[in-house]
Amino acid sequence: MRTESSPRGRKRSSFIEQARRAQIIEAATETVAEVGYSRASLAEIAQRAGISKSVISYHFEGKDELLEQVAARLFEETWAYMEPRVYGETSAGAQIREWVRSQLSFFSSHRVSFLAMVEIVTHYQPKEGSSPFAQAIEEEAAELARILRKGQQDGEFRDFDPRAVAVIIGQAVEGALGQWIADDTIDLDTHALALVDFIDHAIRSERG
Repeated sequence: MRTESSPRGRKRSSFIEQARRAQIIEAATETVAEVGYSRASLAEIAQRAGISKSVISYHFEGKDELLEQVAARLFEETWAYMEPRVYGETSAGAQIREWVRSQLSFFSSHRVSFLAMVEIVTHYQPKEGSSPFAQAIEEEAAELARILRKGQQDGEFRDFDPRAVAVIIGQAVEGALGQWIADDTIDLDTHALALVDFIDHAIRSERG
């Protein structure tokens, strides 16, 4: 007889729990995107998931932990999509272009998740310490700056402050996404083409 204490029993329990957590995170994502951060109560999320509020409380300590997981999942999924595309390119210039294109491409097909992430990152207030999302945002800027620095070393890019330009590129992408949030008829692919062309002209070496 197999019991829950057996290795196979633990794996089964873990799989079921992971599936339930994923279900709750998905319901939370849809709820936040639809009603906003402040109105996304555990009761509202539970109703959308078709479960009781106590089930959410079993898997998550509260709303804060749950919504942290919602945002963290999107950060992870975004990078999982971008990474092979960015580093599939060999030159720094191509990597920068693919960074912008792939990020906008991913969000264009994950609008609900992106709306939820923006709500959470904007309105979440940690009880103590810094925002749990600050490190992910900092790591993104640092990696973008590293690619820019490499492009300078290879003679692809002109002289500029890599960190400052990394922040500017990030803000330009956010600007395109901000317009898209306000108007979902905007074509992000068209924005990506224009933005990539603009960045390319702004950073490339005059010798290039």
